[in-house]
Amino acid sequence: MKRYLMTAFGARLAEEGMAVALVLLAMQRTGSAAHGALLLTMWMAPHAVAAPLTGAVAARMRRPRLFYCGALTGFALAIGGLALTVGRAPTGPTLAIALLGGSCGPVVSGGLSSLVAVLAPDDTSRARAYALDAAVYNAASVTGPAVVSLLAGISSPAIATLALAVIAATSASLTTVLPLHHTPGTPGTQAPAKRPAKGPAKSPVQNPVKNPVKSSARSLVKSVASGGEAMWRVPELRAITAATSLAFVGVGGLTTTAVLLSEHHGQPEGGGVLMTVFAIGALAGSLLLTRRNPALPPQRLVNYSLVGTGLALMAAAALPSFAASTALFAAAGLFDGPLLSATLRIRAAHAPPSVRTQVFTLGAGLKISAAACGAALTGAATALPAPVLLLIIAALQLCAAAAYIVMRARGRVSPQSVVPGGPTPRAVREWGRSE
Repeated sequence: MKRYLMTAFGARLAEEGMAVALVLLAMQRTGSAAHGALLLTMWMAPHAVAAPLTGAVAARMRRPRLFYCGALTGFALAIGGLALTVGRAPTGPTLAIALLGGSCGPVVSGGLSSLVAVLAPDDTSRARAYALDAAVYNAASVTGPAVVSLLAGISSPAIATLALAVIAATSASLTTVLPLHHTPGTPGTQAPAKRPAKGPAKSPVQNPVKNPVKSSARSLVKSVASGGEAMWRVPELRAITAATSLAFVGVGGLTTTAVLLSEHHGQPEGGGVLMTVFAIGALAGSLLLTRRNPALPPQRLVNYSLVGTGLALMAAAALPSFAASTALFAAAGLFDGPLLSATLRIRAAHAPPSVRTQVFTLGAGLKISAAACGAALTGAATALPAPVLLLIIAALQLCAAAAYIVMRARGRVSPQSVVPGGPTPRAVREWGRSE
């Protein structure tokens, strides 16, 4: 787990830092923030589209180390390529590099998280492992932009972007020492081949392969669809995906709203402060779960996190003081931090192992896409007062909690019904008492 956490932290630090690096780099070389926003859109757009395919390919690889090393190497090369081409090469090739680099994003987020179930197969240690993984996410979200801002101020945005490429390349090299064993029923692994039965060998003519390329493509398409099917048919996965996606529509607009709220309170430079304390609060909340095994089941933790975040943001919108808003943003982050850990635990517990990687990558892609939609909607609604925008974001968190409760009540599943590699579990409504 230590090697995994180092790998994940470096890759995610580079991912989080790119949101700032691309804008700074485009501003320095072209003088246009719009060009940076276009590059960032191309970087983020493939997450939802590439996530199902990425998960399916990862699950089918006989050598998972090679896949993750190759994906993170491509990620690092794309970052380095953008550092060299933004503002210097034609727009088309630059956007193509951003698109290719963004296609590796699902590996950095959900793909790496799916490995925790392999590295920590024991149920007792897995809860703490996912809490650590969530802490890595939150630590990267704080550290990535800070590293880019510091290096850009000391040297230049190009040097800051190249530094992110080096960090991502280091994470790619660390994947070669991860203990990913080929055990049956785990993502990215292959069951050992059975010994051939004794007797005369059958002639290849007796069992011909009509079209191996077409058969392999059909199998890959089926594998891609199986992840989405599991997320829809398994009630726990369907509920957590819908709830977190709805919540992230609000989270996606939180940065813009924080800037507008600080201006509303007479602190034009305070938007960064609000988002920093929110991220620090989220890191603290996720770290609290690593101190001991969580006493609460992940389902209740989801409810408490969403409700607590919503109420804290609602109070921040209502109070007229910037200092009070800062404290409440920190409290909202403290509640938001455990949400990711609980989400990862639910996915690991209820996703059939044969499609676990697909579920993780697709879930992460949907959340990022939801956040992008939220950012776009907030940008279109900036004419509204900042407290009203914040109230809408808070309401989305509460609506997500209500949706999660309702969707689970309509179709609860027993953990015992999850069969490794088998069909998706059947809904068992009577399970409510045994929870």
